[in-house]
Amino acid sequence: MDSNRDINRLAREIVSQMAVIVRTSQLHDPRNVAVATSIEKFVAAANALVMEESSVDIEIVGEYFYLNGERVKFTMEYLLNFDFLQREFKKRAIGSIKFMCEVSIPDMQAFLTAFTSCQFSPEPFEDLQLKTEGLRCMSLGRLRRISEQSDLDMRKAVKRTYFNAVSFTRGVMNKIKMGERISMKKAKRVVETMVDTLLDKEEFLLGMTVIKNYDEYTFHHSVNVSILSVALGQRLGMDKKSLMELGLVALFHDLGKTVIPNEILNKPGAFDEQDWKVMTRHPLSGVKLIFRMKSFDSASVRAAIVAYEHHIHPDGSGYPGVKPLQELDLFSRIVAIADQYDAMTSSRIYARTPMTPDKALAIMVKRVSSQLDPLLMKFFINLVGTYPVGTLVMLDTMELGIVFAANLADNMRPKVKIITGPGGDRIEPWVADLTGKNAAGGYLRSIRKTVDHNKYGINLAEYFL
Repeated sequence: MDSNRDINRLAREIVSQMAVIVRTSQLHDPRNVAVATSIEKFVAAANALVMEESSVDIEIVGEYFYLNGERVKFTMEYLLNFDFLQREFKKRAIGSIKFMCEVSIPDMQAFLTAFTSCQFSPEPFEDLQLKTEGLRCMSLGRLRRISEQSDLDMRKAVKRTYFNAVSFTRGVMNKIKMGERISMKKAKRVVETMVDTLLDKEEFLLGMTVIKNYDEYTFHHSVNVSILSVALGQRLGMDKKSLMELGLVALFHDLGKTVIPNEILNKPGAFDEQDWKVMTRHPLSGVKLIFRMKSFDSASVRAAIVAYEHHIHPDGSGYPGVKPLQELDLFSRIVAIADQYDAMTSSRIYARTPMTPDKALAIMVKRVSSQLDPLLMKFFINLVGTYPVGTLVMLDTMELGIVFAANLADNMRPKVKIITGPGGDRIEPWVADLTGKNAAGGYLRSIRKTVDHNKYGINLAEYFL
């Protein structure tokens, strides 16, 4: 392979093509022409990687596929295939399939026959393992269950990463207010930790953006926008280097607000004309502050562009009032979406009651084309879900729950943390997967409607901390 990007592309192709041959073999005999053609494509891709790395190990860890120990990043075009294959693996308790040498078409046909026949077996994994033991180039591993303790440990690590970023941002902005010059180096380390955490446990870190500290809005907002921007960039298929740069520029997008007088920034009432004039200067102030940093590189230039452009809209409106000479920078368009979403769902001096996530999303959809990029907005909706993380919902069981994690395959069926029983009594919170079905094939729980958590006096943050 010429680069890691080539390997990543091949990894996506291998997992996706595995899904194709499994799906096709469920409709036709493995010796059918359609199945054989799909098998040829899979064998070619798998053997190319076997030659490069001596083996191919496809593994499920949590909700993601890993290939030879590296998480397989996928774009929207692969979503349905990845979700289908994951479900089929889990039905048979398969945690991994390893190819130790070049695999042949007859080997794959034999595997698919066994894979299909064991679907309704009382012990599907054992049955499949027995039927494929003659395939010397292939070995199977049982699905591993992530323990509740390891899950708790991961949440603690994610929380530590989030609050370290908030603390760093607070320190940076306080230094700027005192006239000190700041360095990009530590910022890059902080962002790299966030990116690594997000790539490993996206749903946990996204859940932290629900935390809205009224007294420290600016710091939490900067970190939340950085997280949301990186998550959106990941959905777009950006590599880690690009995600780190995106996270960095997003973290500094509102740097210019540090020079706005507190009496204006924290004004409880509506801005008058003079207040608004001062506020609209913060993009240009941000550019000046970034240019004053100790080190200056390509990331600094990108940060300056985003600081200047994040309030300029695609139709030329917005501020600082200069119509762009060309299309807005991609990072600026991404940060604009993350910025608006987090701002609308946060409590501030002049907006004590924040919007519910679903209402904020509905307003943003109406702003598509004029203020927000249409294509990026589609990806963002898929990221946060029809019911974004932090939305309070009433289920058809009359239980109240908080959306805890989105479901990539079905936006209508996220994971929900149940917080009350059917009678409205508070219970020990537990997470329900709304894709769960009963013996008759019907869903155990479905969302009936969204509810405003402010009316119930529910502090969302406590359920994510």
